[in-house]
Amino acid sequence: MQRRLDFVTSDIARWAELLRPLSPDPATLPRRTPVGQLIKSHISSRTRDGNSIPAYRALGRRFGSAAGIAAASVEEIGAVIAEVTFPEVKAERLKAALGMIAAERPDFDLDFLGHMPVPQAMAWLERLPGVGCEVAAATLNVSRLSCPVFVVDTHTIRILRRLGFAGPTQDARGIMTAVMEALPDWPGDELFRLHLGIKALGQTACPHGPPDCPRCPLAGDCPTAAA
Repeated sequence: MQRRLDFVTSDIARWAELLRPLSPDPATLPRRTPVGQLIKSHISSRTRDGNSIPAYRALGRRFGSAAGIAAASVEEIGAVIAEVTFPEVKAERLKAALGMIAAERPDFDLDFLGHMPVPQAMAWLERLPGVGCEVAAATLNVSRLSCPVFVVDTHTIRILRRLGFAGPTQDARGIMTAVMEALPDWPGDELFRLHLGIKALGQTACPHGPPDCPRCPLAGDCPTAAA
């Protein structure tokens, strides 16, 4: 079993290196506050960045802060984020999640999560309405907390399945757990960069449709490309 884990770890480390040219250095990127990242990730599910980022910025312009969003009506929030997928559902869940946070943390400061063990911080976030493992992991890793947790999105699931790392029915949580077990000592920035590289690959050579394997830097390791 240990030999297999070592093999998988070396695989992912090699993939991460091959994907580095596709992603920026996380140290050069602006980082949101944890609650800001939670809001952004909350409205981003199944939505392109070209729609979710403008919607996130529009929320800031319209309501000013997380407290302002929490005080707004579901209808008002939904109108602002109308360009994302399922805006009414996301507006309802976002308002509910921010309401729960306000009841416990009226200042909406979630920096305390960075001082908790990752599993506990994930559990604290995942009890909020609409917050699954992807949103929770992004809140911890992509925000200024830079916690050592791997964000799994639809690109990650698709590509790691095609690479044979994940099974055909393995879900986001299972894939996240497998990656973290293989990379237990990786810092948050390196896990974020791996996520960015896989996402960039999924948006270019390895989309939801037929992959463009000749353009893929991981083709030499990929059973899908070999087939």
